[in-house]
Amino acid sequence: MKHFLLSTILFFTISSVFAQEKIRINWQPTLQDAIEKSKDENKLILVYFTGSDWCGPCINLDKNLFHTEKFRKFSEEHLVLYMADFPRNKDLVSKENRKINKQLSEKYGQSSFPTILLIDNTGTEYGRKNGSYLPEYYFPFFEEMVNQFK
Repeated sequence: MKHFLLSTILFFTISSVFAQEKIRINWQPTLQDAIEKSKDENKLILVYFTGSDWCGPCINLDKNLFHTEKFRKFSEEHLVLYMADFPRNKDLVSKENRKINKQLSEKYGQSSFPTILLIDNTGTEYGRKNGSYLPEYYFPFFEEMVNQFK
């Protein structure tokens, strides 16, 4: 009986560890990297304005949209990703990126979190979503913007 109980606990522990593994998303480290990749691959840039360590809707969106297999596949094929993060813990973002994120926010009139902005490599805006929606509502928007860009 002890072996059965130990085996059951071990099984659920291992299953839990694998189930919690995050899907890796390829966020570009700097806006300039995103612009260069966008030029090279002829893709739109998705700029995600977030407060990664304090904004509840942002944390939820990150988990339920950005870390899904569906988004990973779609973004790898159609988008270049840049996270314009405004965390309370300033150590999470470099000083240079904080400056660029602030400039982006001012340039595009971003005033709420989360905000998703789709731009080309010249900075032309193709579309935006302010606030948090159900994850399935984002994909028709992404597809429409990508089709407009082509």
